[in-house]
Amino acid sequence: MNAKGQTNKIINNCRICCLSIFFLLGSSRGKAQPERPPLTGIAFIELQVTDLKKSTGFYSGLLGYPTVAARPASTNKDHWIYFRVNAAQSIRIKDGLPAGQDERLLSIAFQTTHAEALRQYLQSKTVAVPSSVNKEPGGDQWFQVTDPGRHIIKFIQYASGKKSVTTLPQEGVSARILHAGITVADTAATNAFYRDILGFSETWRGGANDSVTSWINMHVPESTAYLEYMLISRPVNRQQLGGLHHIALMVPDMQQALEVLHPRASATGYLIPLPRVGRNKRWQLNLFDPDGTRIELMEPFTMR
Repeated sequence: MNAKGQTNKIINNCRICCLSIFFLLGSSRGKAQPERPPLTGIAFIELQVTDLKKSTGFYSGLLGYPTVAARPASTNKDHWIYFRVNAAQSIRIKDGLPAGQDERLLSIAFQTTHAEALRQYLQSKTVAVPSSVNKEPGGDQWFQVTDPGRHIIKFIQYASGKKSVTTLPQEGVSARILHAGITVADTAATNAFYRDILGFSETWRGGANDSVTSWINMHVPESTAYLEYMLISRPVNRQQLGGLHHIALMVPDMQQALEVLHPRASATGYLIPLPRVGRNKRWQLNLFDPDGTRIELMEPFTMR
């Protein structure tokens, strides 16, 4: 083969290589990456308690939430009780808190419109997920993961037709779970999960004064609910953990909430502390369940 023929052969081979690369790139681009389905709020928070009767006296007797479910766990003798905050949100407690165990928070669950699509999305982001979603007899679908702080986070898709409205239970002191608090030791790693992958966004940070940052509020993407990072730099004791891992309930008017709570407190022997104005200039009231988990009542607007 002469020099001209060799040159033509090299040019043709280059063309073939370029076309192959082009088609490979086109093929990879043609594969649609999974998209994150909406996260529409906090669905429930699960806590472990020492005494179901005492805890029921707090969540039902004092806070006024009706019991919507009580069932034995499938694998052991532990029992669950659910307290309905509204049609889409609940506080769930399980008995059997071991003596000496400081941690009482079992999980936080967020509502999604499509559990399986969310599972596939998280998997595409290299998050460790189960091989399939769990399907409940009533039609709800859910799965769980572990966040960078080793908190169990669940995602639930309610059965078709189940309403996501905030209807006030007849006796409930609040009709809405506003936020939940988790301890965060590594903000960068936690943001990589909640902000970068799940789409949460920071709306406010604060502390005891302007020179200290003790918490960061991260809004759920398609919701007005939020997750509160409670920043820690060292190990915390049982009492501190109970205040950091907390549930915040929104009350339209703190005075009305107090008028509801005081008669119930007198009947149960619970001492209601005085409310205060927080750093966000909203009226707040901190209550603690029998195991020391903080339940925060908060007005939605700054004080008038």
